[in-house]
Amino acid sequence: MKPFSDSRQQSQTPTRGWPPVSVIMPVLNEERHLREAVRQVLDQDYEGPLEVVLSVGPSKDRTQEVADAIAAEDPRVIVVPNPTGRTPNALNAAIVASHNQIVARVDGHAMLPRDYLRTAVETLETTGADNVGGIMAAEGITPFEQAVACAMTSKIGVGNARFHTGGQAGPADTVYLGVFRRTALDRVGGYDEHFQRAQDWEMNHRIRETGGLVWFQPRMRVTYRPRPNVRALAKQYFHYGRWRRVVARTHQGTINLRYLAPPAAVAAIVLGLVVSPFFWPGLLIPGGYVAAILAGSVATGRGLPPAALVRLPLVYAAMHLSWGTGFLTSPPSLSKEPSGSQRVGRSRQEAERVGLEDLFED
Repeated sequence: MKPFSDSRQQSQTPTRGWPPVSVIMPVLNEERHLREAVRQVLDQDYEGPLEVVLSVGPSKDRTQEVADAIAAEDPRVIVVPNPTGRTPNALNAAIVASHNQIVARVDGHAMLPRDYLRTAVETLETTGADNVGGIMAAEGITPFEQAVACAMTSKIGVGNARFHTGGQAGPADTVYLGVFRRTALDRVGGYDEHFQRAQDWEMNHRIRETGGLVWFQPRMRVTYRPRPNVRALAKQYFHYGRWRRVVARTHQGTINLRYLAPPAAVAAIVLGLVVSPFFWPGLLIPGGYVAAILAGSVATGRGLPPAALVRLPLVYAAMHLSWGTGFLTSPPSLSKEPSGSQRVGRSRQEAERVGLEDLFED
């Protein structure tokens, strides 16, 4: 892939000292939310110039028409094609088409606070970081979504990742979305298009490995809508686990106990069930897991409506067991090729095999 700087024009002159920002948005099947998402970006409480680059995949709805209409109405909006439908390809295409020295990744259904970009630029300047990001603030509407939101903001559900659970500002392994210095994107070559999932973690790892700083800023709080049902949630976490193992194979030493806990739980539960017909104490393993999940749900579900609370154990189990199963069954064929190629040429075939919607899910 050519360096991003090859297609870049001179940045616009900053207004009142605030540097211009390019907001890049990978978009697929976002007809319902796209106009509002773009409006929230353009209405930011930010005095510097803004541009929005929409990288649109082959959607099944009217996303392309909506994106083109927005661009026709506002010259700050640019539309570029992403024929593969894959998230990392979309992000790279948008980066190439953007012009400014600060690049903010925003999803097509994200709900940003009005001071999001202002806070990000201030944090970049005060910390010297290459990437800053904040909290993936899960908020549910239905009882199931409320249970998922609770699980996604608790250590029982997602470990101690600050971009899920919050915490003090400071250096981090990765952050949600991200506002980058373009120099850092140029230095690492952007997103690795091999990774259908976990591309954010993987690129932040390369930024840190090349001497850059990734900074967690809890004031950058982005509202996130969880999956609406257990099937969609399990599918999401299965692919999280599957691709996190691909990252681990690519970057040795990046797995810790937090990542190994779900696959260890799955392996232990399966072992207990297999031996239980011959050795009944084997049932203590799955039984112990169920008891732990129930106790954890009571401890973390305080304040949830009753309809959400009763769903919380199922949500925890779906997240843990799906992630662990995805990790354990991640096939070696998904591993990155030793040459370091991003395998851009295979991306369309992979997209058709896996499904475009799967590749664009968070």
